[in-house]
Amino acid sequence: MPNTTPSSTAPGSALQVDGTDSDAVDVEAHSDVLIIGGGQAALSSAYFLHRFGLGDRYQMLDHAPGPGGAWQFRWPTLTLATANRVHDLPGWGIVEALGLDCDQLPAATAVPEYFGRYEEKFGLNVHRPVHVRAVRREGEGFGVELADGRNLTTNVIINATGTWDRPFIPHIPGAADFRGRQLHTHDYTSPAEFAGKRVLVVGAGISAIQLLIEIAREAPGVETFWCSRREPVFSTEPFTPEQGREAVARVERRVRAGLPPTSVVSVTGLALTPAIAAAQRDGILSWRPMFTRITETGVCWDCGPAGGEHLDLDVIFWNTGFRSSLDHLAPLRLRAPGGGITMTGRLATVVEADPRIQLIGYGPSASTIGANRAGREAARVAADLLEVASH
Repeated sequence: MPNTTPSSTAPGSALQVDGTDSDAVDVEAHSDVLIIGGGQAALSSAYFLHRFGLGDRYQMLDHAPGPGGAWQFRWPTLTLATANRVHDLPGWGIVEALGLDCDQLPAATAVPEYFGRYEEKFGLNVHRPVHVRAVRREGEGFGVELADGRNLTTNVIINATGTWDRPFIPHIPGAADFRGRQLHTHDYTSPAEFAGKRVLVVGAGISAIQLLIEIAREAPGVETFWCSRREPVFSTEPFTPEQGREAVARVERRVRAGLPPTSVVSVTGLALTPAIAAAQRDGILSWRPMFTRITETGVCWDCGPAGGEHLDLDVIFWNTGFRSSLDHLAPLRLRAPGGGITMTGRLATVVEADPRIQLIGYGPSASTIGANRAGREAARVAADLLEVASH
């Protein structure tokens, strides 16, 4: 496609940028505020930018093909109930938007429909699919390079790119030697693909537990095994608001110290639901410690010349979480010596090294509940920055 970048980058002028298909996507060559991402935190930010009078001074670039954030890519059997529900976006809840009780609806279709209707109702300025390759400081603002090589500019960045695009698999010796299949939660589609296989599920989070149970119960002829670095603790006690606040506070303390964030969910523990209790009784949740090596045909513990336990496998299924998708911000050199990005501000959404950059869905705001509060705070900070800049 020929370069159609306009010679002027005045506010409101347009660029033609390539999406994932042959249709060009119009974006503005300059916006005072740029939201990168299209999930709940991004939509919340856009909603509050309108509330703060900045509805004509921002644009949102989402690299996904349609509304829904990462939810549109989830496996078909994940319902809103098993996903611990979706927290309502500000101003218009999911039941109100869809007109029915949504618990049993597939998350991969219900959430995109909800988000799409929400974008239309509030007139949010979303452009998709648009892929941001890199962000660099340029003059008093930022230059943003898109994947097709075109560029735009902005004064304030609200980054809400989440984690779905950065699945994490730990380094284990011998991983490249395994002749079977390895996949991540990110790649899961249905239990049917594991029929007749010997499958090891790796991980201790709720996705690992739910998918292990689903595969064990639904895949014909499957043999399942389970291991993780730490054996999870299941609680029969109700999860209290105080525990929730402390879980968020622990993650917030880390990012304020410049350390990599841990998941909010990872510090809240796992509830012993009826489904989990039944799986325990049926022997599905028979836990093993983490293996020490991967071989051509499986995994082993304490491998060596003296022997060690070996488990033959067809599939290693990694449910080992995600990392923040921030590669496009690498040119800004935001990382602190501790390996994370030092955050500040009322809700730890502001990058300490450059307050014009906000990360939402990062650290303590990486939950459906936290995303709304972070979106409002990001919009408020953006409004304050632009008010200062206008004087």
